[in-house]
Amino acid sequence: MTPQRRLPWAAVLPALVLASLGLSLWAGSLRLSWGEIGSILLGNGRADPTHVAIVLRVRLPRAALAALVGAGLGAAGGAFQGLLRNPLADPYILGVSGGAALGAVAALSLGLTTPLAVPAAAFLGAVAALGFVYVVARAHRGSPRTLILSGVMVGSFCSALLLFLLWTSPSDPVRTAIFWLAGDLSGASPGWLPAAGLWAGVAFLVLWLQAPALDLLTQGEETAADLGLDVGRARLLLLGAAGGLTAAAVALAGLVGFVGLVVPHAVRLVWGPGHRRLLPASALLGAAFLLGADAVARTVLAPAEVPVGVVTALVGAPFFLYLLRQKDGRA
Repeated sequence: MTPQRRLPWAAVLPALVLASLGLSLWAGSLRLSWGEIGSILLGNGRADPTHVAIVLRVRLPRAALAALVGAGLGAAGGAFQGLLRNPLADPYILGVSGGAALGAVAALSLGLTTPLAVPAAAFLGAVAALGFVYVVARAHRGSPRTLILSGVMVGSFCSALLLFLLWTSPSDPVRTAIFWLAGDLSGASPGWLPAAGLWAGVAFLVLWLQAPALDLLTQGEETAADLGLDVGRARLLLLGAAGGLTAAAVALAGLVGFVGLVVPHAVRLVWGPGHRRLLPASALLGAAFLLGADAVARTVLAPAEVPVGVVTALVGAPFFLYLLRQKDGRA
């Protein structure tokens, strides 16, 4: 066992999440001291009411949303990479992001701009795209390669329709859609958190219970079947749970890319490939990563706000190139 793998991930990663949470509560155009933030969280009645409202009603719900979205994308990325046996796989490679974006922009183009309409349309679009990918792949034996190719095809189709809608839409919905497409944690209502958390919890539990099957599938479908695994049932459960996590994340926060690609690789490098450990560790590191990225997004141009998807892309794109170089080096 390497020295890195002796690190107690179950202690290190929660501590990292808490540190990122503190950074997220501190970041913003109004700077509060760490002592004042701690006092507000502990319920000190002498704190400034305005500062209490900012911390408890604005920053804390947003931090919870960032943690939930990051955890979902991190766990889904780990599951997709194992399921497809492709180290470059990402939740978005299956066309889920394209479907979600198409659903959201379609709602905006139809004038459905209520706080619930856009995320609901994005969620329906993501689920529809994932279902279509699965049906197409199943009709062609459903191999990992077919799934990826089907996802690319569906994503391209959705992107074409999306461009058409953007081209034909009035300017205001277009501007709103472009901001949402870049990843936006400011639009979701705190009231959605309980339902989103329940959905994500159920989907993650399904993934975690299927971790042994995921370990077998990484050895190849024929080997997994020889060892007694019902490959079709396991693949359907994993695809549904990972796709559901991604769809919920996209519906809540738009297109926040690269979390599902970067985070599972980092966990795998430090703590190994076993999915019993990789999935919860990816969820925790994904939460910490997006909390930190959102803090940076609200700080660099304060009081203006950079879309969080821009920050994750600035980290994820160089890491993606690093992975390609590593893969070429092993070839």
